[in-house]
Amino acid sequence: MTNVVYIHTHDSGRFFSPYGAEVFTPNLEQFAADACVFTNAYCTSPTCSPSRSALVSGRYPHNNGMLGLANRGFKLNDYREHLVHLFNSNGYQTLLCGVQHEAGRYVEHEQGAAIIGYQRDLSADNQGLSEKQLVEWDQANVRNCTKWLSSEEAKKPFFLSMGFFATHREYPDTDDSFTGKIPPYLQDCEAVRRDLQGHAASLKHFDTCFGQLIQALKENHMYEDTILLFTTDHGIPYPMAKCTLYDAGIGVALMMRVPGKKQGIVCDELVSQVDLYPSLCSLLKLDLEHEVDGVDFSALFDHPNQAVREAVFAEVNFHTSYEPIRCIRTKTAKLIRYYDEEWRQLNLSNIDNSISKEAYLKQLEDSKKDMVQLYDLRKDPYEQHNLADDEAYQSLLEEMDAKLLKWQQDFHDPLLKGPIALQAGWIVNKGSCIDPKSKNSCDFIQK
Repeated sequence: MTNVVYIHTHDSGRFFSPYGAEVFTPNLEQFAADACVFTNAYCTSPTCSPSRSALVSGRYPHNNGMLGLANRGFKLNDYREHLVHLFNSNGYQTLLCGVQHEAGRYVEHEQGAAIIGYQRDLSADNQGLSEKQLVEWDQANVRNCTKWLSSEEAKKPFFLSMGFFATHREYPDTDDSFTGKIPPYLQDCEAVRRDLQGHAASLKHFDTCFGQLIQALKENHMYEDTILLFTTDHGIPYPMAKCTLYDAGIGVALMMRVPGKKQGIVCDELVSQVDLYPSLCSLLKLDLEHEVDGVDFSALFDHPNQAVREAVFAEVNFHTSYEPIRCIRTKTAKLIRYYDEEWRQLNLSNIDNSISKEAYLKQLEDSKKDMVQLYDLRKDPYEQHNLADDEAYQSLLEEMDAKLLKWQQDFHDPLLKGPIALQAGWIVNKGSCIDPKSKNSCDFIQK
């Protein structure tokens, strides 16, 4: 049986050098040259637990139950649908090392691993570490992992989830400013440059750890015979990126090295992280254990120009507050629809606290969002010009609307029946909140 190693980061989007970012990730670059790099991969939701849960279950968040963050009381409807149970029932050892965000808080490892169904947790102790110090936890986790890979136990087939806290906030301290090219969807200002420098420092820690993990696989003669999957949960944690359905929020890095398949290739076809469950089943010749919403894209490893999807779809339900949004994205166009008709201002609660958010705050507080947004991605790849009211684009709007509605109907979107009702145990901020962590302004709703 083929080993599977699933490597994942927090809040990273495509902010890596193989995707054109001016950051220092040489180990990831080396891996990219030996893998299949997907340039058009998207998550199903630009918020942590929903996106991760869709990847590991093969079902959209509104179908698997993870409508919001696990640390705010949201759960999978059935943890037996988690990918780990597929491997458990097929004779694999299953191991977690580091971050998961499908059960509880992302830094609580032992309890979360047991709830999900991992047979063993290799994670280091993180008690007493602040979020700024969790890069040290990443490093300790890699040490534990590389030690296990050299053990006798590792000679039996295994599935390993290696989760990194990087590049989640808080970033390591740095006095420098970012000197690279600012992503076009962000303001080029001092606050954003300082913020990105912290992000880059965190990313450098990850890349070092990534290189150590790959080296351990090679030294233990596992690299050639292991499916290696690297991705992140969603876009970077900046205004108009994470927790939005712009490409800055849903576009993700995805690189896979599959034994016996083409390597050192680039695939520009549309894929969604919800497709990974059925694709892994196909590659490993394992039977699906439950109904999935994703499609099998395994043919792309032999035929990278063979389209497997006409469009990808993504959603937001809850992050810190309720903000129902849906989108459809083709290769050439994007339609975004907001459904919270009573709240037309930008939702500041769902923008992570940061110096970048502070720099944007005056502009954002006075802004209202367009409830329907249409973008021609051929002319406007950074989604700056909404064409929903442009007469020349009305036929495209109708076409995209019809496809989005069909997806909602086919996959039983609860928004078709109205707003999603709060349930007991969920912690949700009101939409008027600016700082979701402040007791004075957050106004929690907990049923």
